[in-house]
Amino acid sequence: MGLAGHEVLAAVLQVRAGSLQVMLWERAREPHAHRWSLPGGGLGGTEDVEASIRRQLAEKVDVTQLSHVEQLAVFSAPDRVPGPRVVATAFLGLVRSDTDPVVPSDTAWHPVDTLPATAFDHEAICRRARHRLASKLSYTNLGFALAPPEFTISALRSLYSAALGYEVSATNLQRVLSRRGLLEPTGAVAPVGPSGGRPAALFRFVSRQMRVTDPFAVLRPPSSRNLGT
Repeated sequence: MGLAGHEVLAAVLQVRAGSLQVMLWERAREPHAHRWSLPGGGLGGTEDVEASIRRQLAEKVDVTQLSHVEQLAVFSAPDRVPGPRVVATAFLGLVRSDTDPVVPSDTAWHPVDTLPATAFDHEAICRRARHRLASKLSYTNLGFALAPPEFTISALRSLYSAALGYEVSATNLQRVLSRRGLLEPTGAVAPVGPSGGRPAALFRFVSRQMRVTDPFAVLRPPSSRNLGT
């Protein structure tokens, strides 16, 4: 017997209020009414999976300017949803920290570390998305998809810390990313805050297209020699 259906889902992540958060919408109907769900839906007959998820995000949650999107995994357990079998192709989407997408009233951002009751296997998909992001921050330049066009090293450290789930040293982060040729100074400085002090230099990513920079690098928590290689 053939498959009954194919859906596409997106775990859209953004660092908001100092934590890594995922965009979810509240289901209005059974099954799993009032639980929180990843945006997505059925695959159209004339579109590929990436075109489908971009269309559905634009239609449902007004996320038209994702800074990065990539296929995450296929979830195909026969019992992942009640009723006829449905295979899901899940995507990881990232939104820059300096944007605030307009979302409908049934949609909200939730910290990945404290998810509400989710529908079906969507919690597992969220966890997989966070793991993928943390892994790619180790060996690619994917930090560009979280950061605004210009930033201080302190601000970048906060983004990496939120995404990785542990505190990162600003000095070590700058050393590692600069050694890989990922950052460059803009020549400008950030406005001085109310407390005064020396203005912080502004940096930017050399490229805002994802590329592998060190395939064997691993960013480690402080107890494991901080940033590792």
